[in-house]
Amino acid sequence: MKKKIIDLLSKELKIKKDKIKNLIEIPPEEMGDFAFPCFQLAKKEKKSPLLIAENLAEKLRRNGLGKDIDNIEAKAGYVNFFIDKKILAARILKSALKRDYGGQKIKLEGMIEFSQANTHKAFHVGHIRGTSIGESLARIAEFMGERVIRANYEGDIGMHVAKWIWCYTKYHSKEKLKQDEAWIAGIYVEAIRRLSENEKFQEEVNEINKQLEERSDKKLNELWRKTRKLSLDALNIIYKDLNTYFDKYYFESQFEESGKKIAHELVKKGIAEISEGAVIVNLEKYNLGIWVLLRKDGTVLYSAKDLALALQKFKDYKLDWNVYIHGGEQTLHFNQLFKVLELMGFKDLKKCYHFGFGLVRLPTGKMSSRTGENILYSDFKKEITDYASKEIKKRFKLSKNEVERRALIISIAAIKYSMLKQDINNIIIFDKEKALQFEGDTGPYLLYSYARASSILRKIKIRKKIKIIDLKKEEIALIKKISSFPEIIEKAYEEFAPNIIANYSFELSQLFNEFYHSCPVINSDNEDFRLNLVEAFRQVLKNSLSVLGIETIEEM
Repeated sequence: MKKKIIDLLSKELKIKKDKIKNLIEIPPEEMGDFAFPCFQLAKKEKKSPLLIAENLAEKLRRNGLGKDIDNIEAKAGYVNFFIDKKILAARILKSALKRDYGGQKIKLEGMIEFSQANTHKAFHVGHIRGTSIGESLARIAEFMGERVIRANYEGDIGMHVAKWIWCYTKYHSKEKLKQDEAWIAGIYVEAIRRLSENEKFQEEVNEINKQLEERSDKKLNELWRKTRKLSLDALNIIYKDLNTYFDKYYFESQFEESGKKIAHELVKKGIAEISEGAVIVNLEKYNLGIWVLLRKDGTVLYSAKDLALALQKFKDYKLDWNVYIHGGEQTLHFNQLFKVLELMGFKDLKKCYHFGFGLVRLPTGKMSSRTGENILYSDFKKEITDYASKEIKKRFKLSKNEVERRALIISIAAIKYSMLKQDINNIIIFDKEKALQFEGDTGPYLLYSYARASSILRKIKIRKKIKIIDLKKEEIALIKKISSFPEIIEKAYEEFAPNIIANYSFELSQLFNEFYHSCPVINSDNEDFRLNLVEAFRQVLKNSLSVLGIETIEEM
């Protein structure tokens, strides 16, 4: 209907459809279903917007409203369009019941690099946000018809690994290696503490880092390989929980030699220089500071490795775009990376984008895998699943396995939704009590709304041929919200903003619950229509949650 109105206005005003589309508004219900403001036309035509609106409304009425439009009115400089609600409802239901409702066929191929969890460190609640954002953006692009390559660039070598191995060999060498997130994270935190107490220990760490990079010590290499695998296995369990997978894994250890080679080539080309033994790129004239590629002992930093990674990505794939999802504190690093790639003459630079997301903080301050001031994923997951299990047991008598299955789905919904409902750029003060609630703007509330719709549909078979007798305001509001899903998904795609879909999901669920309380479904005069409306809501909410990476559940 919006498209039809845009076509009518474009034809009458001789204005391009895109400009009309950007001006169309959704007015208060009593003012119509769509509104077109005439204020910009007033400047061009040098007439009152009220007069322009009256003349335009009259011309459109004279040309014929058609069977879809009930009326067109001019008021306060707007042309207001009133849609035939029954025709609108029938059309929306027919479309919304399809699984691909709202999708498109954009034939592009892109890569989203996200998560980037380091081995030998904790995966904490802060990491969940980047992982959830990346997975959701990939799903949104796929829903719009694109082919997306999910890439994970994991830090499996470097100073943090050297610190972990130093602490383990010096203080824990008799302990059995464990595939345990808390145990792995604990050793890293201990290493940071011990190094802060004695500055001389850093020399021992530096030597281990050099030996690891040069692969010169067989025992250290073997310990690195074993502990690396344990870390990666622990991370894969977490990714499975979060409904996330990766098509391509890149590792820092892959790019040590190529990173060094690029750094030395940049020196030869005059892009980089040697300063106090280190290889740097002076970017001060671009207001980007100094970018260090190699330390003075010759070991390579992640800056040089990122140069090698960028080249490798476009060698591996024919990408139309390449997106990096990182914490906002990495913005300077990526500005430096892109500037050096530009100086190198990297031809695919215009296809590269960085999206920085706000950090997740505790009420007590910033989370840090260095100090241990964080909530470990494993601990957080247990806390939420325990709570969800208690709530499920209050409502149903289920087997232990079924309780655990439902509890995990509800817990992941609670965690992911709390991360995705806010603007990417916002810093989150994570409040676990709010995330755990089963009412309000939470993941469990959305799952409850879906399950409620499912319970209605289990009671009676839907008949596809529907007769709409009358429409109540709650039904009209829900139909309108369902009809806006294609625009919502397109906007989220264009703006790289999962929060648009998350907020839509909550508003949609609120309207459904208002409808549920005001409009009896089974045995009502409008039973067939209302059953189809419930199914349309259920399908659209499922699509919305799916692109957020949240699994639905038939019963809570």
